[in-house]
Amino acid sequence: MPETLELFHFAQPLWLWALLAPLAVALWLILTASTSDNARIRRYADAHLLPHLLSSHEFGTHAKWRRFALWSGLWTLAVLAMAGPRWSYTDVQQYRPANSLVVLLDISRSMLASDVRPNRLARARQEMEDLLSSAQGVRVGLVAFASVSHVISPVTEDGRSIRAALPALSTDLVRLQGSRLSSALERAEQLLVSQPQEGSRSILLISDGDFVEQGLEQRIGNLADQGIHLHVLGIGTRVGDTVPGPGGRPLTDRTGQPVRSRLNEPLLKGLADAGRGIYQTADYRDSDIRKVLAQVEDQSSLRAAGEARTRVWNEEFYWLVAGMLILLVPQFRRIWRRTARLSAEASHGR
Repeated sequence: MPETLELFHFAQPLWLWALLAPLAVALWLILTASTSDNARIRRYADAHLLPHLLSSHEFGTHAKWRRFALWSGLWTLAVLAMAGPRWSYTDVQQYRPANSLVVLLDISRSMLASDVRPNRLARARQEMEDLLSSAQGVRVGLVAFASVSHVISPVTEDGRSIRAALPALSTDLVRLQGSRLSSALERAEQLLVSQPQEGSRSILLISDGDFVEQGLEQRIGNLADQGIHLHVLGIGTRVGDTVPGPGGRPLTDRTGQPVRSRLNEPLLKGLADAGRGIYQTADYRDSDIRKVLAQVEDQSSLRAAGEARTRVWNEEFYWLVAGMLILLVPQFRRIWRRTARLSAEASHGR
């Protein structure tokens, strides 16, 4: 059996009950056949005059059944069209809310260390470029932080606006130096709490880990309990480098020794574990960002739904409507000819 016949069905099959109407009308015409010959009118006029008296040139039994056949055909086509015939379909991917990711970008002075070229902050900007280029189906927000936090962009699909703001991100945005991650986490939570819970809600921390703050792991664990996971991208090296101060000279501590900043991997890995996320050390390729985005995708509760497809049936009623128009064309021609004849007779009468 052809596949089309196997798939054929009606969207609204209850309309098919209306197909009984022509049978009822046909029965009524048969039962009233004796009176339909206008027996009473024939008492007062001959049969050949009846069409003129009734203003009809199609009076008679044959004409009556021709009209009934035409009406039955139109009625049947209309009912079948209303029932919604279907025999083909298109598979489309089911809709799912986009995943949401807020990036916490460290812009403290330690990010100016040049143990990665040209410096850590420039490397972090490049990681953001890679993220925006690879984040398909992920809505991204950006928070820059040091001693205070600044929302650079809310969670959005417009990566161009975030990319345009990246060159302006520098340590000069904050006067008081230092890193206060808890404030940035609070801003990220505010941005993510309004996002759909069906998609994943994640935070990506891009930092060298050069900060000391109590209670971070507990705070991050509480966010993970709410379904907000933390991933970490470490910027820097274990050897580290001196931190440049104002004017380009090395920043010094209280003893006058240059301040040296190293990548604090143990701290950053601990934060990622507390946030039920992953830790990656930034490199010059985009594989680190792709691993983070893959983890964001894996944590979405709608991943399976997003891969599923739904069947959308193609409505085929227009074929029946076209058949109705074809049946009506001779009727329009008959009306046009009758109108032209009446016009001609009227002109001759003048």
